[in-house]
Amino acid sequence: MTAAIIDGKAAAAALREQIATEVARLRETDDLQPGLAVVLVGEDPASQVYVRNKGRQTVEAGMLSHTHRLRDDTSETELLALVADLNADPTVHGILVQLPLPPQIDEQRVICAIDPAKDVDGFHPLNAGALANGDPGALAPCTPVGCLLLLREQFDNDLAGQHALVIGRSNIVGKPMAQLLLQESCTVTIAHSRTRDLPALCRHADIVVAAVGRPGMVRGDWLKPGAVVIDVGINRLPGEGDKARLVGDVAFAEAREVAGAITPVPGGVGPMTIACLLRNTVVAACRQAAVASRLA
Repeated sequence: MTAAIIDGKAAAAALREQIATEVARLRETDDLQPGLAVVLVGEDPASQVYVRNKGRQTVEAGMLSHTHRLRDDTSETELLALVADLNADPTVHGILVQLPLPPQIDEQRVICAIDPAKDVDGFHPLNAGALANGDPGALAPCTPVGCLLLLREQFDNDLAGQHALVIGRSNIVGKPMAQLLLQESCTVTIAHSRTRDLPALCRHADIVVAAVGRPGMVRGDWLKPGAVVIDVGINRLPGEGDKARLVGDVAFAEAREVAGAITPVPGGVGPMTIACLLRNTVVAACRQAAVASRLA
C-alpha cells in the first residue's frame, strides 16, 4: 500500500478562491473590505519571505494589506504603540505580529496587547481560553485550522470517534490542534518529548499530527496501517551546494508505505497556514461589522 498524497497547495488554492468570492460579496453587499496588518520586526530572511507571501495573497483575495517593517532595534514601547494604533484603525480587521521577536521585546506582552477581536493568529489568552472552553467561534491559530480542514477532507467531514495522536504540545500548534480535534469528537492523545513508548501510541492512532520540530522522528513502522498523517514539521537540513533541504517530522518515504494518506513537506500544511490567516481575517471583519460570513 502506498499512501495518497494530501495536496496542501491545491486545498489552499481552493480555500483562497472561496475567500476571494466572499470578499467580493462583502464589498458589494456590505461595503466591507477586510484588512490585514502584518508587522515584521528585524531582518530574519525566512520571516521576510513569509510576510511577503502574506501580503501578496491578501491583495490577490481583494483584501486590504498593511505591512509594517520595523528595525531590529525597535523598542518594546515602539512596537506596543504601533499595535495600539492598529487596534484603533477601523480599516484593520486582523493584526499579526510576526514571531519570533528580537530579545528586547516580550512576545507575550505584545500578543496580549492585540485586540482579541483582531487577533487573527489566535494567540491572545482570551482566544486560547475560548478555544479550550469549546467555543466553536473562537479565533484559532492558523496552522491547526489548516490541518483540521485537510483532515475533514480525508474523512468526509466526519472525524467523530477517530483516535487522534498529536505529537507536540506548543501553544502555536499542539495544544490548539488537540482542542480542535476534541470539538470534532475525536479521542485525542497529546504526546511530547517525554512521552514513554511513543511508537506504541502511534500504532493505535487513526490520525497522527506531528509537530515536534525533529526531522524524520516519526518512523514508518510506528504507524497504524491506513492512518492519516499530517506532518507540520519544517526542518532545514543541508542540501546540495548552499541550498537547504526541507523535511518534515515524519520519515516520509517510510511512512508512505504504511499510511493511508500523508502530507508532504513542503507542499502540505504550509500553504494552508496563510490561507487560513486570510480566512480568520474575513471572519474577524464580519464579526466587527456585525454582518454574516459564509466562511464562519
